[in-house]
Amino acid sequence: MNTNTLLLVGGDLCARTANVLDPDAWTCIGLRRRAMAAMPGARIRWLRADLADRAVLAGTLTATPITHLLYAPAPDARTPEAYARAYPLGLRALLDALPGLDRLQRCVLVDSTAVWGPDTAGIHPSRDSARADPPAGPWVDEDTPATPADFRGAAMLEAESLLHARLPGRGVALRLSGLYGPGRLRLIDGLRAGRIAAPDGPGHWANRIHVDDAARACAHLLSLGAPQSCYIGTDDRPMPTAGLYDALARMAGGPPTAREPRPPEGKRLSNARLRASGWTPAWPDMLDGYAACLADERPGPEIH
Repeated sequence: MNTNTLLLVGGDLCARTANVLDPDAWTCIGLRRRAMAAMPGARIRWLRADLADRAVLAGTLTATPITHLLYAPAPDARTPEAYARAYPLGLRALLDALPGLDRLQRCVLVDSTAVWGPDTAGIHPSRDSARADPPAGPWVDEDTPATPADFRGAAMLEAESLLHARLPGRGVALRLSGLYGPGRLRLIDGLRAGRIAAPDGPGHWANRIHVDDAARACAHLLSLGAPQSCYIGTDDRPMPTAGLYDALARMAGGPPTAREPRPPEGKRLSNARLRASGWTPAWPDMLDGYAACLADERPGPEIH
């Protein structure tokens, strides 16, 4: 018998999270702005509602007691208005419309490590990283003060503040680094076509997490006892951006990666807190994860 009812707001990451959860313990309901046909065997029953239409939203949610919430919005444009709608305004509207908010045991808000700008201060030494052999230098962790450089990070921080104010002790923010995986290989496509240049000079770092590892992190935090308020979701081994681009271009059969002078804009992210909570990435090294994605996209041998 299902004991938890999870409301999902988002797309691919939410669907992958639902597939990770035990179907005997979780009932999964999703919100979409557009109607979706029911698919045989689907884990999620999708409901049609727009976060901007509070009356419809409240009516849609009235009949179902929600115990858990995964809020992983996708802004529909790269503008301040779109990010405000997706993060603080959307989350506020949903919490206002949700009946029996006291029944909500956990809300996981998925946002991004964009809450830290390129010139991050107060960073912690490399001993805080989960990596066994980190190169010398500082790392960013959850105690590093957030210093958003643009409207994206500012909107996410506003949503996090709302989350913790409305759901003290029940809200968890999961700040994800760059997602890659099936259907998320635009970087590979650009490098293969020779359209992407790598930043030249020191201070450029790439942090990534496989989308399936991100889904497992969401599932883990939904049921984790006594979680902390914030976690970084990333793999074990950030790489110099140019080194990553060079390696991926070789894997994909693309031309050598051009260089482009840019000011330092990277940071190395530590997943030590999330790992210590019991989560382990299946793809701790992004090069292995990308290699598996490339292997999956190649046609198999012909059968005669």
